[in-house]
Amino acid sequence: MLVALGESPWEGLTSLASGAFGSGDRIAATMVKATPLILVGAGISIAFRTSVVNIGGEGQIVAGALLSTFVALAIPDVPRVLLVPIVMLAGLVGGGIAGAIPGALKAYTSVNEILSTIMLNIIMLQFMNFLLRGPLIDPLEVEAGTRIPQTERLSDNAALPTLIPGSRLHLGVVIALFAAAAAWLLLWRTPLGFRLRAVGHSPAAARAAGIKVKRHVTYALSISGSLGGLAGAILVFGSESQRMVTDGSTAGFTGSAGFNGIVTALFGGLHPLWTIPSAVLFGGLLTGATNLQRVLQVPAALAVALNGIVVIFVVSSNRVRSALEAMIQSRSEFNSTSPTDEPEPETFIEEVKQA
Repeated sequence: MLVALGESPWEGLTSLASGAFGSGDRIAATMVKATPLILVGAGISIAFRTSVVNIGGEGQIVAGALLSTFVALAIPDVPRVLLVPIVMLAGLVGGGIAGAIPGALKAYTSVNEILSTIMLNIIMLQFMNFLLRGPLIDPLEVEAGTRIPQTERLSDNAALPTLIPGSRLHLGVVIALFAAAAAWLLLWRTPLGFRLRAVGHSPAAARAAGIKVKRHVTYALSISGSLGGLAGAILVFGSESQRMVTDGSTAGFTGSAGFNGIVTALFGGLHPLWTIPSAVLFGGLLTGATNLQRVLQVPAALAVALNGIVVIFVVSSNRVRSALEAMIQSRSEFNSTSPTDEPEPETFIEEVKQA
């Protein structure tokens, strides 16, 4: 793509890398950008392992952000040591509710979860715009007549602590890493995770084994949504403005983390732990794209195109991998059966004579 734009690929890759990892500040910016991708990707992995498709990350991020914002506005004077966990928990609950709705519709009324999650994204977008332009709008915006859709500055007691003074690296990065590890433990080290994966492998077999399939489908989307909601809370309380603000679109608040999280999960093999390096890679693409645009004067949207190419290769690689595995298996079966199925010539002649 860089060649098509008349630029040097090597110089482009160098500027991407330096923009993403060239200094401590750049690494901090990349990790902050990767944080919602880690959370959404880990949640997507849980849903996909249960054979349900969660396309509602955008709406779940918004739901978690809104509920955590309500809580921060309602109890602004609670000490920081309590308020930070409370608003994070509110984000989990908000996203979990947004995930449970399509989960229950899928499980109990056979509504396609792809359609319901996408539609819920639109509902949450309109609900966010209604609140940020009306009940939750900053009173100063109304007085000035600018009416920018944003809340007033939220309590500093709810702000995520900064890990390194003078940088943007905040506690949300650590929370995301622990959440990804918890998702891995849930899937592979708990009875609930075993039941979720069993439902994903074969709902009929899981049902025959006594597992409540409908209930666990709802669980899967609820847990997946709760991680997205936690990402929404971190976006609000880890931001420099310490308020919820949008430009009227979902991406204006989420930065398209709900959709990029799907790419992250696919690239990480739908494994919660592998979503961490995958998210760092895509976070680096997003932060490095700004430097790429500055150095080579090419559109920063090039990073979005790279995301799409990664999806194409990841999805197509599954078909290639399956074909290679089938070829290797058939060849090994041929090699293992041919010598034993065909008798040695001398033995064959003796058997014919005896017959």
